[in-house]
Amino acid sequence: DKCPECGADLERAEGEAAYRCTGDSCPAQLVRSIIHFASRDAMDIEGLGPAMLEQLVNADLLHNIVDIYSLDYDKVSELERTGEKTVQNLKNAIDKSKENDLSKLLFAFGIRHIGAKAGKLLSEHFGDIDAILNATAEDFESIEGFGSILAESAAEFFSLDDTKEMILKLKALGVNTRSLKEIKDNRFAGMTFVLTGTLPTYQRSEAAAIIESFGGKTSSSVSKKTSIVLAGEEAGSKLDKANSLGIKVIDENEFNEMIK
Repeated sequence: DKCPECGADLERAEGEAAYRCTGDSCPAQLVRSIIHFASRDAMDIEGLGPAMLEQLVNADLLHNIVDIYSLDYDKVSELERTGEKTVQNLKNAIDKSKENDLSKLLFAFGIRHIGAKAGKLLSEHFGDIDAILNATAEDFESIEGFGSILAESAAEFFSLDDTKEMILKLKALGVNTRSLKEIKDNRFAGMTFVLTGTLPTYQRSEAAAIIESFGGKTSSSVSKKTSIVLAGEEAGSKLDKANSLGIKVIDENEFNEMIK
C-alpha cells in the first residue's frame, strides 16, 4: 500500500502489473529518473552514473534534472572520490549534452510509453519544443507510428505546468530544444532498414542515424515492407526471416559503399 522508500501511497493503473509511487519528492524515483536522463540513449552524460548521482542527491546538490545544468562544481569537488579531473570531465560531459538533438531530450524526460523511437518521431514532426507544448492529443495521434496511448501520454505530460516550467528552465540554461536532423540527400527515401546482430564498428543507434540522415527509416522487425536488412555478427531470427522473404541482406562493408 505504501512506497518502501518514501511512504507515499502506491497506485496501479488498470490493466498494468506495476505499482507506482505517487510521491512527488520520492528520492528513489529522483535517482532513477536522473539515471535514465543521463543514460547513453538519452542525454548521454558520461560520469553521471548511479554512484555519482546518489552522492549528489545525498549532498543536497541535485533535486531534479534541471539541477544537472546548474551544479555547484566547487561543492561537487568536495565529495568523496571526486578529484579535479573527475569534476572537469563531468562538467565537460554535461556541457556537451546541451547540444543534443531534441529527440534525445524527449526520450530523456522519461514520459510513460515514449521511447527513443517515439522521441525521434516527435522531434522530426514538430521541429522544436514550443510546437510540442502547443500540440493537442489529436495532433500527436496524427503522427505516423503514434497510437492513442502514446498520444494521450504525450499530451498529458506536456500539458502539465511542472513540465512547462522545467522546459523554460532548461532553455534558459542553454539546453537545445530544437531538432538538429539534417537530410544530406534522399538516397534512402522510401526505404526501410532493419538492423540486426553486432556490427564491427557502428553502434546500431549510429547506423540508424546515418540511414535517417539519407532520408531512410529503420524498423525493429522484418516484414514484406522491409527494404534492406543490415546484419552483423550473431544475427538471429531477423536474418532468417529476411532470407525466407527474399529481402536484401547487406553487411557493414556494403553499407559503407552505399553511404559514400
